[in-house]
Amino acid sequence: MSSKSSERYSSFFDTVVPLLRREFPKWKTPIVTEMAQREKNPFKVLISTIISLRTKDEVTSLASKRLFAIASTPSEMVKVSEKKIGELIYPAGFYKTKAVTIIDVCRRLVDEFGGIVPDSLDILLSFKGVGRKTANLVLTQGFGLPGICVDTHVHRITNRFGIIKTKDAEETEFRLREILPAKYWIEYNDLLVAFGQNHCKPISPICSTCKLNKICEKKGVETSR
Repeated sequence: MSSKSSERYSSFFDTVVPLLRREFPKWKTPIVTEMAQREKNPFKVLISTIISLRTKDEVTSLASKRLFAIASTPSEMVKVSEKKIGELIYPAGFYKTKAVTIIDVCRRLVDEFGGIVPDSLDILLSFKGVGRKTANLVLTQGFGLPGICVDTHVHRITNRFGIIKTKDAEETEFRLREILPAKYWIEYNDLLVAFGQNHCKPISPICSTCKLNKICEKKGVETSR
């Protein structure tokens, strides 16, 4: 990447991130972030993130609380049946599949890692049912380590800005690793998830009062408010 391109990207994100950071307190904090700030527990971040996939925040919050009230460590979790875990996390999306994943993950944590969640992206990705979004969120929210977590909001909004043009979340992550200044890596997901849930919605985003209105290219936006 040329120095001119690097300066362009840095300038863009140096404008966007502080603006979103100032707006962030007005919005509801994403549930996994809220729990991570409160608990400082990589294991709970990992399990809550698994529960959260394709599930609304309020459902994830209640499901996680019910589950952790019964088992809050990998060694406790493997003693709970898949059926019971499924009942506790219901009505999270694909709750039966997630129950199987949770047991598999916890069993491996106990057998191979002494019940400790590893702080390595590659190792986390080797766990069944753990994708890049989950692994990066564990690193950033569970350990405070550099990572770029890309979910549907981050992918959609970064493309909407017009700063990238990618086809899926994984491609967006790798592109952001090239152009997003490292100082913003950890908080970028939090900011864009809250922004996407509350303001820059998938359909008819609220552009008229958006602080980024003048610098966003609104790629793919057909109607707005």
